[in-house]
Amino acid sequence: MKEPFISLYSEVSRENALTLIDWLNDEEVTQYLSDSKNVSQDIEQVVERVNLPVLTHLFSQNGRFYMAYDRKNKPVGFVRLVKTGGVYEIVIVIGDRAQWNNKLGTAAIKASIKIAFLELRADKVVAKIRKENKRSLRAFENAGFVPEKETSDLKICAVTMERYLQLLKGETAMSDKSSPEIRITNLDKTRLKKLLDKMLENKISKDTAVKKLEDELSKAIIVDSAQISPDVITMNSKALLQLDGEDVEVSLVYPDDADLGGMNISVFSPIGTAILGYREGSTVEWEVPSGISKIQIKKILYQPEAAGDYHL
Repeated sequence: MKEPFISLYSEVSRENALTLIDWLNDEEVTQYLSDSKNVSQDIEQVVERVNLPVLTHLFSQNGRFYMAYDRKNKPVGFVRLVKTGGVYEIVIVIGDRAQWNNKLGTAAIKASIKIAFLELRADKVVAKIRKENKRSLRAFENAGFVPEKETSDLKICAVTMERYLQLLKGETAMSDKSSPEIRITNLDKTRLKKLLDKMLENKISKDTAVKKLEDELSKAIIVDSAQISPDVITMNSKALLQLDGEDVEVSLVYPDDADLGGMNISVFSPIGTAILGYREGSTVEWEVPSGISKIQIKKILYQPEAAGDYHL
């Protein structure tokens, strides 16, 4: 059986928000949450009021909010990290009930505390779990949390930076990619740079995915669109990938065109950023919060430049 795989992505699209509403209207999903019962209505009002394709800044006002994706790049839940001093309280929800009992909760917790300790420099991460929520208690225990105290209805578990580093002891650090030689067309770079600049103008914070994409653009070999090799993944290309041993067909698109149901993945997603500019036959090792994902580019099924579709 494959190890559970979760990647966290801080961008929240309108489609994500609608998915959240569906999850939060499910009593089985929300039965152990301490949030207001009206939270789904609050999100629905935001979606109706704000006419933007990306709503990240609205969800991250009171902390860090992440959508959780499985190995097929499908959203399966969400994570919230709320800071008080050097302590972050963590809330994990696997909203896709079909994924329950697949240990995705533990994977999401591990991915979250990695961000909390290594990126946000937390001193401690705390989880407040209802005593009857046996599934969550097991998931946090499996992720390294230990009981700290309890109330009449809650068990409060925590993991410190010191304990987290002990859990990581012996692991080998790996770079983001096995090879820096990626190629991006001049047109793709111009469009992506404009998109990044627009995000900064709208005061949308730089999350990990945005920073990684900026890094990729800065070290890429820039090639004229008419001269790019047909075996390179460019924007709007479609490719057959092997992701952690499983074959999937994906199209690499800009955020506004992302459609996870149709496997149109945003260039800002972990997998999207990872494959941009790589050649057919390449194997990419890409660090995601839950560990290292191995991606093999088996075949380029469509490339706009090779087809003469330079307008895409």
